[in-house]
Amino acid sequence: MNLVDGAQLTGTEHQRYDFVVVGSGPAGATVARALARAGASVAVVEEGPAVTPEQCPEDGFSAMAELYRDLGASLTIGHPPIAYVQGRVVGGGSVINGAISWRLPRDVFGEWTAADPALAEALPWPEIEAQHDEIETDLDVVPTHPAVAGAKNSLMAAGAEALGLEHRPIARYASACRGLGRCLQGCPEGHKASMDRTYLAEACRHGAQIYCSTRVEAVNVDRGRAAGIAAVAEAGATLQLGARRAVVLAASAVQTPVLLWRSRIRQGPVGDFFQCHPGVSVAGRFAEPVRMWTGATQGHEVIGLRSEGLKIEVLGYDRALVAFRLKGVGRTLRRGVGELAHWCQWGAAIRARGTGRVRPSVWGGSGGRASVRYWLAREDVVRARRGVRVLGEMMLAAGAERVCPGVHGWHAEVCDRATMAGVEQDGPLDPTAYSMAATHLFGTCRMGSDPRTSVVRPDFRHHAVRGLYVADSSVFPSNIGVNPQTSIMAMAGLCARRLLDESPPG
Repeated sequence: MNLVDGAQLTGTEHQRYDFVVVGSGPAGATVARALARAGASVAVVEEGPAVTPEQCPEDGFSAMAELYRDLGASLTIGHPPIAYVQGRVVGGGSVINGAISWRLPRDVFGEWTAADPALAEALPWPEIEAQHDEIETDLDVVPTHPAVAGAKNSLMAAGAEALGLEHRPIARYASACRGLGRCLQGCPEGHKASMDRTYLAEACRHGAQIYCSTRVEAVNVDRGRAAGIAAVAEAGATLQLGARRAVVLAASAVQTPVLLWRSRIRQGPVGDFFQCHPGVSVAGRFAEPVRMWTGATQGHEVIGLRSEGLKIEVLGYDRALVAFRLKGVGRTLRRGVGELAHWCQWGAAIRARGTGRVRPSVWGGSGGRASVRYWLAREDVVRARRGVRVLGEMMLAAGAERVCPGVHGWHAEVCDRATMAGVEQDGPLDPTAYSMAATHLFGTCRMGSDPRTSVVRPDFRHHAVRGLYVADSSVFPSNIGVNPQTSIMAMAGLCARRLLDESPPG
Protein backbone atom coordinates (compact mmCIF):
# COMPACT_ATOMS: atom_id res chain seq x y z
CA MET A 1 0.00 0.00 0.00
CA ASN A 2 0.98 3.64 -0.49
CA LEU A 3 1.44 4.33 3.19
CA VAL A 4 2.55 7.36 5.20
CA ASP A 5 3.11 6.14 8.76
CA GLY A 6 2.23 8.81 11.28
CA ALA A 7 4.19 6.92 13.93
CA GLN A 8 7.35 8.04 12.11
CA LEU A 9 6.21 11.41 10.76
CA THR A 10 7.53 14.64 12.28
CA GLY A 11 7.52 18.25 11.17
CA THR A 12 4.73 19.49 8.94
CA GLU A 13 3.03 18.17 5.85
CA HIS A 14 0.95 20.11 3.34
CA GLN A 15 -0.63 18.21 0.45
CA ARG A 16 -3.64 18.64 -1.80
CA TYR A 17 -5.87 15.93 -3.21
CA ASP A 18 -9.15 15.82 -5.09
CA PHE A 19 -10.77 13.98 -2.16
CA VAL A 20 -9.81 13.47 1.47
CA VAL A 21 -11.51 10.49 3.16
CA VAL A 22 -11.50 10.31 6.96
CA GLY A 23 -11.62 6.68 8.11
CA SER A 24 -10.40 3.49 6.44
CA GLY A 25 -13.08 0.99 7.46
CA PRO A 26 -15.71 -0.50 5.14
CA ALA A 27 -17.27 2.89 4.31
CA GLY A 28 -14.06 4.83 3.77
CA ALA A 29 -12.41 2.01 1.83
CA THR A 30 -15.41 1.65 -0.48
CA VAL A 31 -15.47 5.36 -1.25
CA ALA A 32 -11.70 5.57 -1.71
CA ARG A 33 -11.62 2.64 -4.13
CA ALA A 34 -14.40 4.03 -6.29
CA LEU A 35 -12.90 7.52 -6.44
CA ALA A 36 -9.38 6.29 -7.15
CA ARG A 37 -10.64 3.95 -9.89
CA ALA A 38 -12.28 6.97 -11.51
CA GLY A 39 -8.89 8.67 -11.73
CA ALA A 40 -9.22 11.09 -8.80
CA SER A 41 -6.39 11.74 -6.36
CA VAL A 42 -7.43 10.41 -2.94
CA ALA A 43 -6.03 10.57 0.58
CA VAL A 44 -7.38 8.25 3.30
CA VAL A 45 -6.61 9.24 6.89
CA GLU A 46 -6.75 6.58 9.63
CA GLU A 47 -6.11 7.09 13.33
CA GLY A 48 -4.95 3.53 13.89
CA PRO A 49 -1.85 1.66 12.68
CA ALA A 50 -1.39 -0.56 9.64
CA VAL A 51 -0.75 -4.23 10.42
CA THR A 52 0.09 -7.24 8.31
CA PRO A 53 -1.49 -10.66 8.99
CA GLU A 54 1.78 -11.81 10.59
CA GLN A 55 1.55 -8.93 13.07
CA CYS A 56 -1.96 -9.79 14.28
CA PRO A 57 -1.79 -10.76 17.98
CA GLU A 58 -2.71 -14.28 19.00
CA ASP A 59 -4.49 -13.36 22.24
CA GLY A 60 -7.54 -11.16 22.57
CA PHE A 61 -6.13 -8.76 25.15
CA SER A 62 -3.14 -7.86 22.99
CA ALA A 63 -5.45 -7.40 20.01
CA MET A 64 -7.65 -5.04 22.00
CA ALA A 65 -4.62 -2.99 22.99
CA GLU A 66 -3.27 -2.75 19.43
CA LEU A 67 -6.27 -2.88 17.08
CA TYR A 68 -9.30 -1.66 19.06
CA ARG A 69 -10.32 1.80 20.23
CA ASP A 70 -10.03 2.36 23.98
CA LEU A 71 -8.67 -1.17 24.53
CA GLY A 72 -12.02 -2.54 23.41
CA ALA A 73 -13.60 -1.10 26.55
CA SER A 74 -15.62 1.90 25.34
CA LEU A 75 -18.80 2.37 27.37
CA THR A 76 -22.08 4.13 26.84
CA ILE A 77 -23.33 6.19 29.77
CA GLY A 78 -26.82 5.16 30.73
CA HIS A 79 -29.00 2.60 32.43
CA PRO A 80 -27.15 0.29 32.15
CA PRO A 81 -23.70 1.21 30.82
CA ILE A 82 -23.07 -0.90 27.72
CA ALA A 83 -19.69 -1.77 26.27
CA TYR A 84 -19.28 -1.11 22.55
CA VAL A 85 -16.43 -2.16 20.30
CA GLN A 86 -14.72 -0.27 17.48
CA GLY A 87 -11.68 -1.06 15.36
CA ARG A 88 -8.80 1.41 15.31
CA VAL A 89 -6.58 0.09 12.53
CA VAL A 90 -6.16 0.43 8.78
CA GLY A 91 -9.21 -1.44 7.49
CA GLY A 92 -11.31 -0.47 10.51
CA GLY A 93 -13.79 -2.93 11.92
CA SER A 94 -13.36 -5.31 8.98
CA VAL A 95 -9.99 -6.36 10.40
CA ILE A 96 -11.37 -7.47 13.77
CA ASN A 97 -14.97 -8.52 13.08
CA GLY A 98 -16.44 -11.93 12.29
CA ALA A 99 -16.59 -11.21 8.52
CA ILE A 100 -20.39 -11.60 8.52
CA SER A 101 -22.26 -10.47 5.41
CA TRP A 102 -25.91 -9.41 5.39
CA ARG A 103 -27.64 -7.33 2.75
CA LEU A 104 -29.66 -4.33 3.89
CA PRO A 105 -33.09 -5.85 4.62
CA ARG A 106 -35.75 -4.62 2.21
CA ASP A 107 -38.27 -4.16 5.03
CA VAL A 108 -35.87 -1.87 6.90
CA PHE A 109 -35.33 0.19 3.75
CA GLY A 110 -39.12 0.34 3.45
CA GLU A 111 -39.32 1.86 6.94
CA TRP A 112 -36.81 4.54 5.93
CA THR A 113 -38.61 5.49 2.73
CA ALA A 114 -42.03 5.46 4.39
CA ALA A 115 -40.77 8.01 6.92
CA ASP A 116 -39.02 10.11 4.25
CA PRO A 117 -40.13 9.37 0.64
CA ALA A 118 -37.26 11.47 -0.73
CA LEU A 119 -34.91 8.61 0.19
CA ALA A 120 -36.63 6.27 -2.26
CA GLU A 121 -35.90 8.64 -5.14
CA ALA A 122 -32.32 9.39 -4.11
CA LEU A 123 -31.46 5.78 -3.23
CA PRO A 124 -33.25 3.53 -5.74
CA TRP A 125 -33.50 0.00 -4.41
CA PRO A 126 -32.15 -1.57 -7.64
CA GLU A 127 -28.98 0.51 -7.22
CA ILE A 128 -28.58 -0.74 -3.65
CA GLU A 129 -29.06 -4.32 -4.80
CA ALA A 130 -26.47 -3.80 -7.54
CA GLN A 131 -24.03 -2.63 -4.89
CA HIS A 132 -24.80 -5.74 -2.81
CA ASP A 133 -24.09 -7.94 -5.83
CA GLU A 134 -20.78 -6.22 -6.54
CA ILE A 135 -19.60 -6.47 -2.93
CA GLU A 136 -20.45 -10.15 -2.63
CA THR A 137 -18.61 -10.89 -5.88
CA ASP A 138 -15.58 -8.74 -5.08
CA LEU A 139 -15.12 -10.20 -1.61
CA ASP A 140 -16.14 -13.78 -2.49
CA VAL A 141 -18.87 -14.03 0.13
CA VAL A 142 -19.82 -17.67 0.80
CA PRO A 143 -21.65 -19.58 3.57
CA THR A 144 -19.44 -21.09 6.27
CA HIS A 145 -18.31 -24.53 5.13
CA PRO A 146 -18.99 -27.45 7.51
CA ALA A 147 -15.31 -28.42 7.36
CA VAL A 148 -14.31 -25.22 9.20
CA ALA A 149 -17.44 -24.67 11.32
CA GLY A 150 -16.29 -26.46 14.46
CA ALA A 151 -18.39 -27.77 17.33
CA LYS A 152 -19.78 -24.44 18.54
CA ASN A 153 -21.44 -23.81 15.19
CA SER A 154 -22.73 -27.34 14.60
CA LEU A 155 -24.24 -27.35 18.12
CA MET A 156 -26.21 -24.21 17.34
CA ALA A 157 -27.56 -25.85 14.19
CA ALA A 158 -28.68 -28.83 16.25
CA GLY A 159 -30.30 -26.70 18.95
CA ALA A 160 -32.14 -24.49 16.47
CA GLU A 161 -33.37 -27.52 14.55
CA ALA A 162 -34.69 -29.08 17.76
CA LEU A 163 -36.66 -25.90 18.53
CA GLY A 164 -37.95 -25.53 14.98
CA LEU A 165 -36.17 -22.21 14.41
CA GLU A 166 -35.01 -21.13 10.96
CA HIS A 167 -31.21 -21.17 10.89
CA ARG A 168 -28.30 -21.33 8.45
CA PRO A 169 -24.52 -21.14 8.09
CA ILE A 170 -23.39 -17.52 8.12
CA ALA A 171 -22.30 -15.99 4.82
CA ARG A 172 -18.85 -14.48 5.34
CA TYR A 173 -16.06 -12.59 3.61
CA ALA A 174 -13.73 -15.52 4.25
CA SER A 175 -13.96 -18.10 1.47
CA ALA A 176 -10.45 -19.41 2.25
CA CYS A 177 -11.13 -19.70 6.00
CA ARG A 178 -9.33 -22.56 7.76
CA GLY A 179 -11.28 -22.29 11.00
CA LEU A 180 -8.50 -20.83 13.14
CA GLY A 181 -11.03 -18.92 15.26
CA ARG A 182 -8.98 -15.72 15.27
CA CYS A 183 -11.22 -13.29 13.37
CA LEU A 184 -11.48 -10.95 16.36
CA GLN A 185 -7.69 -10.64 16.61
CA GLY A 186 -7.18 -10.26 12.86
CA CYS A 187 -6.68 -13.30 10.63
CA PRO A 188 -3.01 -14.36 10.90
CA GLU A 189 -3.12 -15.89 7.42
CA GLY A 190 -4.91 -13.04 5.64
CA HIS A 191 -7.84 -15.25 4.66
CA LYS A 192 -10.45 -12.67 5.63
CA ALA A 193 -11.36 -10.16 2.92
CA SER A 194 -10.83 -7.19 5.22
CA MET A 195 -10.57 -3.74 3.68
CA ASP A 196 -6.80 -3.45 4.11
CA ARG A 197 -6.34 -6.50 1.88
CA THR A 198 -9.04 -5.72 -0.67
CA TYR A 199 -10.60 -2.33 -1.37
CA LEU A 200 -7.84 -0.22 0.18
CA ALA A 201 -5.17 -2.22 -1.59
CA GLU A 202 -6.98 -1.67 -4.88
CA ALA A 203 -7.41 2.04 -4.17
CA CYS A 204 -3.66 2.28 -3.63
CA ARG A 205 -2.98 0.50 -6.91
CA HIS A 206 -4.92 3.36 -8.52
CA GLY A 207 -2.81 5.95 -6.70
CA ALA A 208 -4.62 6.55 -3.38
CA GLN A 209 -2.46 7.56 -0.42
CA ILE A 210 -3.11 6.25 3.10
CA TYR A 211 -2.02 8.16 6.20
CA CYS A 212 -2.08 5.81 9.20
CA SER A 213 -1.50 6.51 12.91
CA THR A 214 -2.81 9.99 12.13
CA ARG A 215 -5.72 11.62 13.99
CA VAL A 216 -7.92 14.15 12.22
CA GLU A 217 -8.51 17.14 14.48
CA ALA A 218 -10.87 19.22 12.35
CA VAL A 219 -12.51 19.73 8.99
CA ASN A 220 -11.29 23.01 7.55
CA VAL A 221 -14.12 25.16 6.17
CA ASP A 222 -13.47 28.12 3.89
CA ARG A 223 -16.38 30.39 2.92
CA GLY A 224 -18.94 27.68 3.55
CA ARG A 225 -17.05 24.92 1.78
CA ALA A 226 -15.03 22.00 3.17
CA ALA A 227 -11.48 22.80 2.08
CA GLY A 228 -9.63 19.90 3.70
CA ILE A 229 -8.62 18.58 7.12
CA ALA A 230 -6.16 19.32 9.88
CA ALA A 231 -4.53 16.31 11.51
CA VAL A 232 -1.82 15.29 13.95
CA ALA A 233 0.46 12.31 13.41
CA GLU A 234 1.33 9.98 16.26
CA ALA A 235 4.99 11.08 16.14
CA GLY A 236 3.96 14.74 16.37
CA ALA A 237 3.76 15.99 12.79
CA THR A 238 1.00 18.42 11.89
CA LEU A 239 -0.77 17.84 8.59
CA GLN A 240 -2.91 20.04 6.40
CA LEU A 241 -4.51 18.01 3.62
CA GLY A 242 -6.46 20.09 1.15
CA ALA A 243 -9.47 18.75 -0.76
CA ARG A 244 -10.09 20.26 -4.18
CA ARG A 245 -13.43 18.48 -4.65
CA ALA A 246 -14.74 17.13 -1.32
CA VAL A 247 -14.07 15.84 2.18
CA VAL A 248 -15.75 12.53 3.00
CA LEU A 249 -16.30 11.54 6.63
CA ALA A 250 -16.34 7.79 7.23
CA ALA A 251 -15.04 7.60 10.78
CA SER A 252 -18.01 5.74 12.36
CA ALA A 253 -21.28 6.69 14.02
CA VAL A 254 -19.28 7.80 17.07
CA GLN A 255 -16.18 9.48 15.67
CA THR A 256 -17.85 11.28 12.73
CA PRO A 257 -20.23 13.39 14.87
CA VAL A 258 -17.44 14.06 17.37
CA LEU A 259 -15.29 15.39 14.51
CA LEU A 260 -18.14 17.60 13.31
CA TRP A 261 -18.61 19.01 16.81
CA ARG A 262 -14.89 19.67 17.16
CA SER A 263 -14.96 21.40 13.76
CA ARG A 264 -17.87 23.60 14.90
CA ILE A 265 -20.07 22.14 12.16
CA ARG A 266 -23.16 21.64 14.28
CA GLN A 267 -26.10 22.31 11.98
CA GLY A 268 -28.87 19.78 12.41
CA PRO A 269 -29.04 16.98 15.01
CA VAL A 270 -25.32 16.17 14.96
CA GLY A 271 -24.69 13.27 17.34
CA ASP A 272 -28.38 12.75 18.12
CA PHE A 273 -30.52 9.68 17.33
CA PHE A 274 -27.72 7.27 18.26
CA GLN A 275 -28.86 3.65 17.93
CA CYS A 276 -27.15 0.29 18.21
CA HIS A 277 -27.68 -3.45 18.56
CA PRO A 278 -27.20 -4.34 22.23
CA GLY A 279 -26.50 -8.02 22.69
CA VAL A 280 -27.02 -10.57 25.44
CA SER A 281 -25.22 -13.89 25.70
CA VAL A 282 -25.63 -17.24 27.42
CA ALA A 283 -22.93 -19.79 28.28
CA GLY A 284 -23.47 -23.55 28.26
CA ARG A 285 -21.42 -26.42 29.64
CA PHE A 286 -21.24 -29.53 27.44
CA ALA A 287 -19.98 -33.01 28.35
CA GLU A 288 -17.79 -33.19 25.25
CA PRO A 289 -15.18 -30.51 24.55
CA VAL A 290 -16.38 -27.63 22.36
CA ARG A 291 -13.22 -25.48 22.30
CA MET A 292 -15.02 -22.29 21.34
CA TRP A 293 -11.70 -20.70 20.33
CA THR A 294 -11.50 -23.07 17.34
CA GLY A 295 -13.57 -23.25 14.16
CA ALA A 296 -15.11 -20.34 12.27
CA THR A 297 -15.37 -17.51 14.81
CA GLN A 298 -19.00 -16.82 13.93
CA GLY A 299 -20.25 -19.46 11.53
CA HIS A 300 -23.93 -20.10 12.28
CA GLU A 301 -27.01 -17.97 12.94
CA VAL A 302 -30.71 -18.18 13.73
CA ILE A 303 -32.70 -15.92 11.40
CA GLY A 304 -36.22 -17.03 12.26
CA LEU A 305 -36.66 -14.40 14.98
CA ARG A 306 -35.59 -11.35 12.98
CA SER A 307 -39.19 -10.14 12.75
CA GLU A 308 -39.18 -10.05 16.57
CA GLY A 309 -36.05 -7.91 16.62
CA LEU A 310 -33.68 -10.74 17.54
CA LYS A 311 -30.74 -12.08 15.55
CA ILE A 312 -28.90 -14.99 17.17
CA GLU A 313 -25.35 -16.04 16.31
CA VAL A 314 -22.44 -18.09 17.59
CA LEU A 315 -19.69 -16.28 19.49
CA GLY A 316 -16.02 -17.17 19.48
CA TYR A 317 -13.24 -15.92 21.78
CA ASP A 318 -9.65 -16.92 22.43
CA ARG A 319 -8.75 -18.81 25.61
CA ALA A 320 -7.75 -15.67 27.51
CA LEU A 321 -11.10 -13.96 27.00
CA VAL A 322 -13.04 -17.14 27.79
CA ALA A 323 -11.06 -17.55 31.03
CA PHE A 324 -11.56 -13.88 31.90
CA ARG A 325 -15.30 -14.54 32.13
CA LEU A 326 -14.90 -17.26 34.75
CA LYS A 327 -16.05 -16.58 38.30
CA GLY A 328 -14.34 -17.40 41.57
CA VAL A 329 -10.74 -17.57 42.80
CA GLY A 330 -8.29 -20.23 43.94
CA ARG A 331 -9.51 -23.79 43.50
CA THR A 332 -12.81 -22.63 42.01
CA LEU A 333 -11.01 -20.65 39.32
CA ARG A 334 -8.56 -23.50 38.69
CA ARG A 335 -11.44 -25.92 38.23
CA GLY A 336 -13.06 -23.52 35.81
CA VAL A 337 -9.91 -23.19 33.74
CA GLY A 338 -9.64 -26.98 33.66
CA GLU A 339 -13.13 -27.16 32.15
CA LEU A 340 -12.62 -24.30 29.71
CA ALA A 341 -12.88 -26.47 26.61
CA HIS A 342 -16.37 -27.64 27.61
CA TRP A 343 -17.97 -24.19 27.62
CA CYS A 344 -19.68 -22.50 24.71
CA GLN A 345 -21.23 -19.07 24.31
CA TRP A 346 -23.91 -17.79 21.94
CA GLY A 347 -25.36 -14.32 21.63
CA ALA A 348 -28.53 -12.50 20.57
CA ALA A 349 -28.35 -9.04 19.00
CA ILE A 350 -31.40 -6.87 19.69
CA ARG A 351 -32.85 -4.43 17.19
CA ALA A 352 -33.33 -1.96 20.01
CA ARG A 353 -35.72 1.02 20.02
CA GLY A 354 -33.68 2.92 22.59
CA THR A 355 -31.80 6.01 21.45
CA GLY A 356 -28.97 8.18 22.69
CA ARG A 357 -26.53 10.87 21.69
CA VAL A 358 -22.83 11.33 20.99
CA ARG A 359 -20.77 14.35 22.03
CA PRO A 360 -17.06 15.08 22.50
CA SER A 361 -15.97 14.15 26.00
CA VAL A 362 -14.95 17.04 28.23
CA TRP A 363 -12.11 14.80 29.43
CA GLY A 364 -10.74 14.10 25.98
CA GLY A 365 -8.22 16.90 25.50
CA SER A 366 -7.49 18.12 21.98
CA GLY A 367 -8.09 14.63 20.54
CA GLY A 368 -11.62 14.62 21.84
CA ARG A 369 -12.77 11.29 23.25
CA ALA A 370 -16.42 10.53 22.73
CA SER A 371 -19.15 10.63 25.33
CA VAL A 372 -21.98 8.30 24.31
CA ARG A 373 -25.21 8.43 26.28
CA TYR A 374 -27.72 5.70 25.59
CA TRP A 375 -30.94 4.49 27.18
CA LEU A 376 -32.72 1.22 26.51
CA ALA A 377 -36.47 1.24 25.99
CA ARG A 378 -38.62 -1.09 28.11
CA GLU A 379 -39.41 -3.20 25.05
CA ASP A 380 -35.67 -3.71 24.55
CA VAL A 381 -35.42 -5.37 27.95
CA VAL A 382 -38.40 -7.55 27.09
CA ARG A 383 -36.57 -8.60 23.92
CA ALA A 384 -33.44 -9.28 25.98
CA ARG A 385 -35.42 -11.69 28.19
CA ARG A 386 -36.76 -13.40 25.09
CA GLY A 387 -33.26 -13.68 23.67
CA VAL A 388 -31.87 -15.22 26.85
CA ARG A 389 -34.68 -17.77 26.90
CA VAL A 390 -34.13 -18.88 23.32
CA LEU A 391 -30.36 -19.06 23.72
CA GLY A 392 -30.66 -21.16 26.86
CA GLU A 393 -33.31 -23.49 25.44
CA MET A 394 -31.26 -24.00 22.27
CA MET A 395 -28.20 -24.94 24.29
CA LEU A 396 -30.10 -27.40 26.43
CA ALA A 397 -31.76 -28.88 23.33
CA ALA A 398 -28.29 -29.26 21.79
CA GLY A 399 -27.13 -31.29 24.78
CA ALA A 400 -25.74 -28.80 27.28
CA GLU A 401 -25.59 -30.18 30.81
CA ARG A 402 -26.34 -26.76 32.24
CA VAL A 403 -26.43 -23.15 31.12
CA CYS A 404 -25.54 -19.87 32.81
CA PRO A 405 -28.11 -17.26 31.67
CA GLY A 406 -26.07 -14.35 33.00
CA VAL A 407 -29.14 -12.57 34.41
CA HIS A 408 -28.56 -11.00 37.82
CA GLY A 409 -31.32 -11.79 40.28
CA TRP A 410 -32.43 -14.93 38.44
CA HIS A 411 -31.11 -18.51 38.39
CA ALA A 412 -27.32 -18.62 38.14
CA GLU A 413 -27.51 -22.04 36.46
CA VAL A 414 -30.34 -23.85 34.69
CA CYS A 415 -30.46 -27.53 33.75
CA ASP A 416 -33.90 -27.95 32.15
CA ARG A 417 -35.85 -26.24 29.40
CA ALA A 418 -38.98 -25.68 31.49
CA THR A 419 -37.08 -23.55 34.00
CA MET A 420 -35.22 -21.78 31.19
CA ALA A 421 -38.51 -20.81 29.56
CA GLY A 422 -39.50 -19.01 32.74
CA VAL A 423 -37.00 -16.21 32.26
CA GLU A 424 -39.15 -14.70 29.53
CA GLN A 425 -42.01 -14.21 31.97
CA ASP A 426 -40.30 -13.98 35.36
CA GLY A 427 -36.90 -12.50 34.51
CA PRO A 428 -36.20 -9.01 35.83
CA LEU A 429 -37.18 -5.95 33.80
CA ASP A 430 -34.40 -3.88 35.35
CA PRO A 431 -31.97 -3.40 32.42
CA THR A 432 -28.98 -3.51 34.79
CA ALA A 433 -29.72 -7.21 35.37
CA TYR A 434 -28.43 -8.01 31.87
CA SER A 435 -24.79 -7.92 30.82
CA MET A 436 -24.81 -6.38 27.36
CA ALA A 437 -22.39 -5.34 24.65
CA ALA A 438 -23.01 -3.46 21.41
CA THR A 439 -21.04 -3.81 18.17
CA HIS A 440 -23.15 -2.03 15.50
CA LEU A 441 -23.69 1.74 15.76
CA PHE A 442 -25.94 4.01 13.70
CA GLY A 443 -27.83 7.23 13.16
CA THR A 444 -25.80 10.14 14.53
CA CYS A 445 -25.56 12.06 11.22
CA ARG A 446 -28.77 10.70 9.76
CA MET A 447 -29.75 11.45 6.19
CA GLY A 448 -33.02 13.05 5.23
CA SER A 449 -34.75 15.77 3.25
CA ASP A 450 -35.42 18.06 6.24
CA PRO A 451 -32.32 19.86 7.60
CA ARG A 452 -34.04 20.30 10.96
CA THR A 453 -34.16 16.54 11.53
CA SER A 454 -31.17 15.33 9.51
CA VAL A 455 -27.50 16.19 9.02
CA VAL A 456 -26.95 15.14 5.41
CA ARG A 457 -29.20 15.14 2.37
CA PRO A 458 -30.43 11.93 0.75
CA ASP A 459 -27.42 12.17 -1.59
CA PHE A 460 -24.97 12.16 1.40
CA ARG A 461 -24.15 15.90 1.10
CA HIS A 462 -24.06 17.94 4.27
CA HIS A 463 -27.07 20.25 4.46
CA ALA A 464 -25.04 23.37 5.26
CA VAL A 465 -21.39 22.88 4.23
CA ARG A 466 -20.60 22.48 0.55
CA GLY A 467 -18.11 19.82 -0.43
CA LEU A 468 -18.71 17.82 2.76
CA TYR A 469 -20.13 14.29 2.62
CA VAL A 470 -20.77 11.55 5.19
CA ALA A 471 -20.58 7.92 4.06
CA ASP A 472 -20.66 5.70 7.16
CA SER A 473 -23.45 4.16 9.25
CA SER A 474 -24.05 7.47 11.01
CA VAL A 475 -26.25 8.39 7.99
CA PHE A 476 -28.56 5.40 8.52
CA PRO A 477 -31.97 6.65 9.69
CA SER A 478 -32.19 3.70 12.12
CA ASN A 479 -30.47 0.52 13.15
CA ILE A 480 -31.14 -2.43 10.84
CA GLY A 481 -31.29 -5.53 13.05
CA VAL A 482 -28.53 -7.44 11.21
CA ASN A 483 -24.77 -7.25 10.78
CA PRO A 484 -24.21 -4.02 8.85
CA GLN A 485 -20.90 -4.24 6.95
CA THR A 486 -22.42 -5.06 3.55
CA SER A 487 -25.13 -2.42 4.06
CA ILE A 488 -22.52 0.17 5.00
CA MET A 489 -20.45 -0.65 1.93
CA ALA A 490 -23.49 -0.55 -0.36
CA MET A 491 -24.51 2.88 0.92
CA ALA A 492 -20.91 4.10 0.68
CA GLY A 493 -20.79 2.88 -2.90
CA LEU A 494 -23.79 5.05 -3.70
CA CYS A 495 -22.13 7.96 -1.90
CA ALA A 496 -19.08 7.57 -4.15
CA ARG A 497 -21.31 7.68 -7.23
CA ARG A 498 -22.96 10.87 -6.04
CA LEU A 499 -19.55 12.36 -5.31
CA LEU A 500 -18.36 11.70 -8.86
CA ASP A 501 -21.60 13.04 -10.32
CA GLU A 502 -21.89 16.14 -8.15
CA SER A 503 -18.31 17.28 -7.55
CA PRO A 504 -16.72 17.63 -10.99
CA PRO A 505 -12.98 18.31 -11.38
CA GLY A 506 -11.79 21.85 -10.83
